[in-house]
Amino acid sequence: MAAIADAAIVVPAKASKGYWASVGSRLIKDKVAMVALTIILLIVLAAILAPYIAPADPFRGSMIRRLRPIGTPGYPLGADELGRDMLTRLIYGGRLSIFMGVVPVLAAFVVGSGIGIFAGYVGGWVNTLLMRIIDVFFAFPSVLLAIALSGALGAGILNSIVSLTIVFIPQIARVAESVTTQIRTRDYVEAARVSGAGAFTIVRVHVLGNVLGPIFVYSTGLISVSMILASGLSFLGLGVKPPEPEWGLMLNTLRTAIYTQPLVAALPGLMIFMTSISFNLFSDGLRSAMEVKQ
Repeated sequence: MAAIADAAIVVPAKASKGYWASVGSRLIKDKVAMVALTIILLIVLAAILAPYIAPADPFRGSMIRRLRPIGTPGYPLGADELGRDMLTRLIYGGRLSIFMGVVPVLAAFVVGSGIGIFAGYVGGWVNTLLMRIIDVFFAFPSVLLAIALSGALGAGILNSIVSLTIVFIPQIARVAESVTTQIRTRDYVEAARVSGAGAFTIVRVHVLGNVLGPIFVYSTGLISVSMILASGLSFLGLGVKPPEPEWGLMLNTLRTAIYTQPLVAALPGLMIFMTSISFNLFSDGLRSAMEVKQ
């Protein structure tokens, strides 16, 4: 978090246009980040266009075709334990998997940024109180906290999203507070305060433009974590319910086929790995592009 905060202290908002143009230029030159972004866009596009490009019905199965191997005519990626086309299920599964990876982080970004910016700008006992409350959540590992919250709220997509949002709010709030604390001591913020500008104006004009960037970069890195946690909840029966196609749930239902059709059973895990690592690589590239020292 400290590295992100240090890399993100940028010039005042007046120079933001040129700054973001240089960020985009450096990002485009990062081949690894561009490849990762291309993979993400292809997976998202396939999920959106699933009804038009999927070769079969994701819910229609056939017991006489169950656990067909990869390369079977009509089943290029095989069939699952109920004879449903794996390629179709993987394409449709990207919808819920990516949705449950992005939405909790997006919600946590809004709430956590608000808490962190408020605490960082106000400072004093307000900052201390809010950060001590945030520290309570850091006492629990993210996986255990997500499982505990989902178990308490019950299985389901909505409850999983709420649980993951609660898990990520403290992490984003901590980054937002750290960056805001450094920004509010800058000369241009002090000059605006002395000139009579109100707190709302200072935050809107001078603070937000400089803190939202690093918070966003950190949040993009959390999408991969969110996807893995959401898949883990579905694997444990605390997330998406059958027969909905979702990569974590597909891993759960195919676990009994690991000895008979290991390649077919591993496909959902491969999709989770490929998507999550792509988000991580793109986040790393974006953070490097935002390094002012470059």
